[in-house]
Amino acid sequence: MPELPEVETTRRGIEPLLRGRRVSGLTLRAAGLRRPFATDLADRLTGRRLRAVRRRAKYLLFDFAHGSLLLHLGMSGSLRVVDSEAPAGRHDHVDIDFSGRILRMTDPRKFGVLLWAGTDVDSHPLLRYLGPEPLSDAFDGAYLLGRCRKRRTAIKALLMDQKVVVGVGNIYASEALFRAGIRPDRPCGRLSAAECDRLVAAVRDVLTRAIAAGGTTLRDFQRADGRPGYFSLELQVYGRGGEPCVACGQELEQMRLAGRSTFFCRYCQH
Repeated sequence: MPELPEVETTRRGIEPLLRGRRVSGLTLRAAGLRRPFATDLADRLTGRRLRAVRRRAKYLLFDFAHGSLLLHLGMSGSLRVVDSEAPAGRHDHVDIDFSGRILRMTDPRKFGVLLWAGTDVDSHPLLRYLGPEPLSDAFDGAYLLGRCRKRRTAIKALLMDQKVVVGVGNIYASEALFRAGIRPDRPCGRLSAAECDRLVAAVRDVLTRAIAAGGTTLRDFQRADGRPGYFSLELQVYGRGGEPCVACGQELEQMRLAGRSTFFCRYCQH
C-alpha cells in the first residue's frame, strides 16, 4: 500500500502540472472503487479551477473554491498526468481532464477512494479523528510519551495507529525503530522520555529520506512520472530477515506483530 512518502511523492509530482488549471471533463470507467462514485461528481468539477493539491495522512485533497475532492490510492493505486491522446488501460478507472492534461487514476484492486468532501474537509469522517502529521511540530517526544504512558501496546503497533500519528506504515515503523534502537514489541508504556525523543527523530529522518528518494517500491508503487521510488535501497531491516545487521553483523530476525511482518535486530534494539 502506498504510505505517506509515496503519497507525498505523488502530490509533488502532479501539483505543479495541474495547479491553476480548469477541469474540462471527467471520465469514469467504473461505477466506483471502494465506494461508488457520486452521480453528480462531473457537475461539481467541470468548469472549476484547481487551487492546490494537499496531503493529509495518506489522502490527497484537490482544493477548489467551492470545496475539495478527496482521493485515496488504496492498496495499489497510482496517479499519472498523461496526454489527452494516451489510451486508457484495463485498470485506468478515472480520467480528470484539466484542459488537455489528464490526471489518470489507475487502481487494479479497486480499493481506492474518490469522493467530494465539500468545504469543511477536515471534519470529513475519513479525516476527523486522524492524529498529527509526523513531520509537524505537533508530533514531538512529549506528545509521544503522553500517548505511550500507562499502555501495554507494542510500540510498533502504536506508531501505526493513525489516531496517534498518521502515515507511519509498516515499512517506516520498522526502519525508525531500528534507527532508534527500540524493539518493535516493547510495551510502549516502558519507553522513557529520551527514547521517545529518539524515536520521533528517527521517524522524521526515515520519512524525510523516503520522500527525498521518491518512496519505496516493493510491489506496485511508482511515482507520478512512472519511475520507481528508490528508498528500498536504503532499507536497513525491512524485508531483510536472516541477513546480517548493518550495525553489528548479527542475523536480523522476523516475527509477526499485530498481523504484520516485523524485522529487527535483537542485539541493537532493546
